[in-house]
Amino acid sequence: MATLRDKVDDLNNRILQGDILGAFEDYYHDDVVMTDAGQEPRVGKDVNRTYEEAFVNGLTEFRGAEVKGVGVDEEAGKALVEWHFDFTHADYGDQKYDQVAVQTWEDGQVVDEKFYKLIV
Repeated sequence: MATLRDKVDDLNNRILQGDILGAFEDYYHDDVVMTDAGQEPRVGKDVNRTYEEAFVNGLTEFRGAEVKGVGVDEEAGKALVEWHFDFTHADYGDQKYDQVAVQTWEDGQVVDEKFYKLIV
């Protein structure tokens, strides 16, 4: 049986390979709540899917992404992933930043994810 760390690593690897939407479908719960720091939470898979699709479809240049670190608490169902992103988006322009995603997992899926961004 796959550990939480295995699932987090698979999710991250799929994102790095460009399978953002497929990974979202497989690993995010129907009632997921996703929150960017300082913003209102997005509640439910349908709302978050629309947000993710708009993000992916708006990418005009992708210069890279990197997982800089991962922390997992198997018992608590928590994962922290430190990312670095560098891309251009039709709506947001040039973006280069580090971000920490704090995930709560239940039954093999993300039920809550909060994003904390540091512009670099």
